[in-house]
Amino acid sequence: MNKENKKAVKILIVDDSPDTLELIKRNLELIGHTVYTASNVPQAINFAEMFKPDIVITDWKMPVYDGMDFVKHIHSTYVNMGIMMITGYASIESAVQAVKTGVDEYLPKPFTDEELAISVNKLIQKVKNRRKLSPTDIDMSSTFGLIGQSAEMQGVYDLIKKAACSNATVLITGESGTGKELVARAIHYQSKRSKAPFVTVNCAAIPNELIESELFGYTKGAFTGAFTTRAGFFQTANGGSIFLDEVSEMSQNVQVKLLRVIQEKEVTLVGSRKSIPVDIRIIAASNKDLKRMVENGTFREDLFYRLNIITIEIPPLRNRKDDIASLIDYFAARFAREAGKNAPHFSDAALELLLNYDFPGNVRELENLIQRVIVVVDRDVIYPAELPVYMRSTTFSLDSTELRSLAEAEIEHIRAMVEYTQGNLSKAATILGIDRKTLRNKLKLHK
Repeated sequence: MNKENKKAVKILIVDDSPDTLELIKRNLELIGHTVYTASNVPQAINFAEMFKPDIVITDWKMPVYDGMDFVKHIHSTYVNMGIMMITGYASIESAVQAVKTGVDEYLPKPFTDEELAISVNKLIQKVKNRRKLSPTDIDMSSTFGLIGQSAEMQGVYDLIKKAACSNATVLITGESGTGKELVARAIHYQSKRSKAPFVTVNCAAIPNELIESELFGYTKGAFTGAFTTRAGFFQTANGGSIFLDEVSEMSQNVQVKLLRVIQEKEVTLVGSRKSIPVDIRIIAASNKDLKRMVENGTFREDLFYRLNIITIEIPPLRNRKDDIASLIDYFAARFAREAGKNAPHFSDAALELLLNYDFPGNVRELENLIQRVIVVVDRDVIYPAELPVYMRSTTFSLDSTELRSLAEAEIEHIRAMVEYTQGNLSKAATILGIDRKTLRNKLKLHK
């Protein structure tokens, strides 16, 4: 077997013709697959139990028990085992019957080596997609909502564990919708501070004139409307962790005060001169390039280096497509449970669309999409027609699209969403899985 063939699988062939068995076996072994052969259904049933093949290729017409008997046995006994039917008695009626019984690929005899290879590769991809959707393949041990077993996410998990063992500040970077807050929560709840508060602050959502008093608190009479003394977020998080999302949106004045909190481990309420000690772990996040902001003079260099002790960069969903199917299954199960429904099955065609889509809104866009499908669609199987028009049209036009940069593709997709929602930025942002402010900024950037 060719060990370099990463697509190699275990295949069981069932046919009462020794010549056919030998021909298919030789062709499939030449491209790296492990092949087992059986000359009748009872022998094939034993081999299936013994070797647990990924796919089976069975003849239809055989003595005593035919291929359809074997197909029914496979479906009643195994999960996600691909099935190909080969027959010298091909007809439209037999093909329909085979598909209804659960056959994934139907190949009439005689067939060429190329036709066999194409059908086997298609079946391997179908099985691979289904197994990604299997709950047993999902790391459900995580209670922080982080789903994915790709190499990229394994690197993120490793850094989370290391950060949790430390008290150093952490900077989480990544595009909108990648799950920066989930990573921050994972760090906090795996650390020694897990029983203390975890406070989340969205710096972009608080007006500049209020963010200082919200973070540091204020004394009675410090400004108009300050009728009582109130603790800020830093005091609320004392003993635990504070997550400063979109830290890039802080004004220079607040950046100076944040630097003092990190260095001196104390805060001063607005309207007071007395410092109050705080014991907090600071975790910051940004979807902007802070290093470039430092170069442009819009973010303090000393604060950047104070925050950037441990950096965790979350990859966009388009760079970890192996995780998409697991995420689909997770969200489908969750939203179906909330809606009091059974989780639907995604057809191979629908799953292929989802796996090939780039998701500029990342995990949040996928989550919103699956929620919409679960709420709107009242059937057990999801077909491409149930997926958004823009997703289907993008897939079908790829071959005719001129080569372009990712930024160009992203803004084209964003403008299509704005047009699709007739200029409703809130609705477009929801579909894209980003917040309204981020959408406005992206539109301004590419005017």
